[in-house]
Amino acid sequence: MAVAVRAGAAPLWWSGLVAAAAGAFVPGLSGRRVGLLAGAALFLITAAVVASARSGRYTELARGADRAGRGDFLQDRAVTLRAWRRGRRWWLLTAFVAAVASSFLLPGAGGLLLAGAGVGLWLKAVRIGQREGREDVLYWVRTDWAGHGSPVGKRVRGHRTTGPAAGDAAPGGARRRRR
Repeated sequence: MAVAVRAGAAPLWWSGLVAAAAGAFVPGLSGRRVGLLAGAALFLITAAVVASARSGRYTELARGADRAGRGDFLQDRAVTLRAWRRGRRWWLLTAFVAAVASSFLLPGAGGLLLAGAGVGLWLKAVRIGQREGREDVLYWVRTDWAGHGSPVGKRVRGHRTTGPAAGDAAPGGARRRRR
């Protein structure tokens, strides 16, 4: 489940940084200093909001998680990342273009907003990983329940658990290091 949360973090972070860097070279209507200061504030606010959004639903589903059964279809980390990013590539491209275009008004602010959303998703995945580490399990969402939606969306009726050695993801959705 943390993989699905973490899947958007890297594309949002990197596209946000590139958009902010491009915006820093545009003087904009408000000036670079005002734009980048507004962007820094948006970065912090967005990261906090995204990191705490729907945390009650995550906790509720984690508390009621059942052990994964033989009939549960759970997919690997790489497949989850690829499906998430392919399903949202046009949305990510549109967000990047909007962030660069917003630099003509507030230089760098739109890019830092995107980067803040990426950091917020990463922080949420870290928090899930800490819970997984404490409880010595990995949380999963059945693929047929989540589809291309959220790991805590309306269609998700519960989470599944496996041991921490299952799959190719470490707690928190990071890539498992092979020894």
